[in-house]
Amino acid sequence: MIEGLLNRIRGRKPLVHHITNIVTVNDCANITLAIGGLPVMAHAIEEVEEMVAASQALVLNIGTLTREQVDAMIMAGRTANSLGIPVILDPVGAGATAMRTESAKRIMRELRLSVIKGNIAEIGILAGAGGKIRGVEAEGGHGDVGSYKRLAMDNGCIIAASGVTDIITDGKRVAYVDNGHPMMGTITGTGCMLTSVVGCFCGAESDYFDATVAAFASFGLAGELAAAHQEVNGPGSFRAAFFDEIYNLTEEKLKAGKKVKIE
Repeated sequence: MIEGLLNRIRGRKPLVHHITNIVTVNDCANITLAIGGLPVMAHAIEEVEEMVAASQALVLNIGTLTREQVDAMIMAGRTANSLGIPVILDPVGAGATAMRTESAKRIMRELRLSVIKGNIAEIGILAGAGGKIRGVEAEGGHGDVGSYKRLAMDNGCIIAASGVTDIITDGKRVAYVDNGHPMMGTITGTGCMLTSVVGCFCGAESDYFDATVAAFASFGLAGELAAAHQEVNGPGSFRAAFFDEIYNLTEEKLKAGKKVKIE
């Protein structure tokens, strides 16, 4: 059940520790604030263990990775695991280069992850089902639910693949989320921001399947509502409207507008 989770975030204000990429770090911090959480962006090896210990969720994003950054992710993730803090991985660009793919697999191998969230190409590649990626963007393709369920079971975590229809599974349950709008693809960082929102929901709800479904529905609905603004006529105005809609999202709006099917 995803009802009530948005209000829970606003009440609890979970601190979400990000080790993320330099392209979208500011947007990720702002979307965390807008949905009701608190962001912290700390990647230095000397402080990540201490910082994550004070947090309610850890988001790992390999969008502009370095070897040192991945080492910091592993250190932070081990501390999070020892404290029962959820760890969310965004394997940005997995499949585009050997370094990205191997870094994602190393994190999956060495940490106990709560959610792996990527686009359909990234998740397909990690699941062994294949995928076509150009830079960090998926090119075509469709979700392979069977491979996603196996990946979820093998890793004991939630698998969340974003696409025209988002697919989220814990290996048994499968949710299909149809909220969203094409304008969301015209600005940089919507995928990274969605991962931050997943982190906020997981920091407030221990059922990570429900938390991830709620995050996807909330994020997509905000995109729909923003695109409907009369003053939106391009990416710049859409971006501003999108942040406003995330900030102004309510349980009532989410109940009325969510497009979620769970099997």
